[in-house]
Amino acid sequence: MSLHSINPATGKTMQSFPVVQDDAITSILESVTTAQNHWEQLDFDQRATCFTALARLLRQSCDKYAGLITEEMGKLLKEARAEVEKCALGCEYFAEHAADFLADESLASDAGHSYVAYQPLGIVLCIMPWNYPFWQVIRAAAPAMMAGNAVILKHASNVPRCALALEEIFREAGFPENIFRSLLISSTQVEHVIASEHVAAVTLTGSEAAGQKVAATAGSYLKKCVLELGGSDPFIILADADIAFTAEQAVTGRFQNMGQSCIAAKRFILVDSIADEFIAHFEDLISQLRYGDPMDNATSIAPMARADLRDELHDQVERSLSLGAKLITGGAFIKAQGAYYAPTILDRVRPGMPAFDEELFGPVAAFVRVRDVEDAIMLANQTRFGLGASVWTKNTGQGEAVAKRIHAGCTFVNGIVKSDPRLPFGGVKHSGFGRELSSHGIREFVNVKTVWIK
Repeated sequence: MSLHSINPATGKTMQSFPVVQDDAITSILESVTTAQNHWEQLDFDQRATCFTALARLLRQSCDKYAGLITEEMGKLLKEARAEVEKCALGCEYFAEHAADFLADESLASDAGHSYVAYQPLGIVLCIMPWNYPFWQVIRAAAPAMMAGNAVILKHASNVPRCALALEEIFREAGFPENIFRSLLISSTQVEHVIASEHVAAVTLTGSEAAGQKVAATAGSYLKKCVLELGGSDPFIILADADIAFTAEQAVTGRFQNMGQSCIAAKRFILVDSIADEFIAHFEDLISQLRYGDPMDNATSIAPMARADLRDELHDQVERSLSLGAKLITGGAFIKAQGAYYAPTILDRVRPGMPAFDEELFGPVAAFVRVRDVEDAIMLANQTRFGLGASVWTKNTGQGEAVAKRIHAGCTFVNGIVKSDPRLPFGGVKHSGFGRELSSHGIREFVNVKTVWIK
């Protein structure tokens, strides 16, 4: 079996790689264990030096890595450059703050001295998606490794060149050999890796179905896991919102990365009194988008990452229309080489339609009309997902009150949902559990150890 790197803008296979066989996996894990035993003995300053060097190399080779991201998964080159820069910032953030986040914590007890120490678990298996092929990896690896753990990366099958490039840049930055390794394996081999005595924990960013399988497997081997899964983020537009500004933000929130993001705005829930005006603004803005080569800075519509994902999205659109949704624009393939799909607006979406109930992982905006604020909150929470949400209003006090009532891992008021190294990131309900980033994320893969001294 092989993994294929296919350019989604052309459909052409650029390179193929054989998967690693099970006996070789065991040998690699043994090498990583040896490296981790050394790595955990280093102090925070020594680990930070490596991550600072990694950030510097990412910036120095930004165009190289951004070009690779665009070529392999299709996102706009300008977005890929921003992704590489965000990786550098994430490395620097944890290099600077890990020592404080994981400092021993003194606690009063019946001992002469008692405290909590935060110590590494060992090897963390990171199962990562294709949509942010560098950032998703760095945001999981940087805190885990600054805590003293080693990382094994099982990347998405359609971005093998990104996986290998990440391993290479860790090596170039001066990290110990084998402390970060990419395993080019199939999904059927994941259980073999989780089961290994060398692997201590698992983190996955991916689909709801993948999360269920990994959680069940990790649980059967009594191993800690963190899951960041799908989302159907509500974008709630109240009657007093600045329509022109909010429409601009809505287009960015929906079509950035061609809508292929767990925290992209998915369900636009808006008060009926402003619905027609808002949708007209939104439609006008997306009519100005132009498809083309994602390497061209003038392009604003990139291909989707794979043709099969485009086909699945179109099926969701078709099924929603058959149940009464109204097509305002789009809803069709763009007649061009590659996996292009037209930016799409569905109006009159309601529960029971795929556009409401399922995650739309692509350039489709679903508009849901409501009577008032209470109706908006009720429908926003009427989902099995709970990753992110946003509320848009000129009254920030009201926006905050609404934000507190939304069932999600994060809710933004007058801002597009995004990840930030300084803030915990993760979801509730079927969007997963555990947290990445910030002080909360770095403590996910440590032994919270009580030390008691008489």
